[in-house]
Amino acid sequence: MPLKTKGEANGGKEASGREQRAIEQEKDHKQRDTSSKKRKANVDSGQPAKASRRSARGTPESRPSRSQLLNYLLSHDAEEQCRPSDEAEDIESRGKIKTYSSSALTPFEELMCAMILSRPISHRLGLRSIRTILNEPYSFNSAAAVKSAGNEKVTQAFYDARTQHKDKTAAQLSQLAETVLTKFTAEGDDEGTQLGKVLTDHKGNVDEAVEELKTEVKGFGATGIEIFLRRVQWLAGWDARYPYIDSKTQQALEQLGLPSDADDLCDAVEQEWTKLETKHLNGEDEAGRKQRAFVVILERASTTLLESKLDAVSAAAAAPASRD
Repeated sequence: MPLKTKGEANGGKEASGREQRAIEQEKDHKQRDTSSKKRKANVDSGQPAKASRRSARGTPESRPSRSQLLNYLLSHDAEEQCRPSDEAEDIESRGKIKTYSSSALTPFEELMCAMILSRPISHRLGLRSIRTILNEPYSFNSAAAVKSAGNEKVTQAFYDARTQHKDKTAAQLSQLAETVLTKFTAEGDDEGTQLGKVLTDHKGNVDEAVEELKTEVKGFGATGIEIFLRRVQWLAGWDARYPYIDSKTQQALEQLGLPSDADDLCDAVEQEWTKLETKHLNGEDEAGRKQRAFVVILERASTTLLESKLDAVSAAAAAPASRD
């Protein structure tokens, strides 16, 4: 048998190597084809593909649709879920009371609340202060009520609320009532609840009106303006500023997966309107209820962020009972 030359031996090795690579490539193609068929079978059978480990840890198992989120935020369940625990306890012990999170307030009450919430205190302390002054035994529901109470009683209200900056906030509230009665109360509004004169003085221009409020009311600054505008935009006269979203609430909406642009969110509410439960909302007509729904959605979204309940609210909205 003749011996192979060195070149022939090397050629044989190269051929053997090519054959081995071809076999390995064929195996690889078969494995990919099998995986592809499995994925296709899952899709055809309606089974979701397995999420990556990172995805499973970083996001909820299922995200709610836009309709689910809007419906849930307008619901009584969301109202209770977003409510701070001490407020829930207060309602349970005292019965039906006015709260910032649930009650429809007057322009004066909203201005008073915006001033309090823009103080350098926690959100919960602010809400507790508001519950204290809006309800018995104080019931500071108008500028006239605050003025007639006198400085001592106003100060006592904030001590009862166990909040911070009690004396300074009380002094600012007393001054607010005096300013509203002398400068911003229109004829026929003896109690000073509507702030009508500041609107008429500026021919209905809400932005100019709030700038004057900022100038005249101590403790009412840029943060207070954002809070105030978010809340009053469904009320007569102040609805000229509708739709409006403040910067803090924009963050909450983005994290929930809802439009953070005012016009876009307004359009979303309009598009989903027939699917939403809205009969319980305040408003003189359908247009008014749509504006009120917009405000409630903003309030719930904002509170969800402040109370660190974004994941819980998303999960509740995506639950079977909430699905459209």
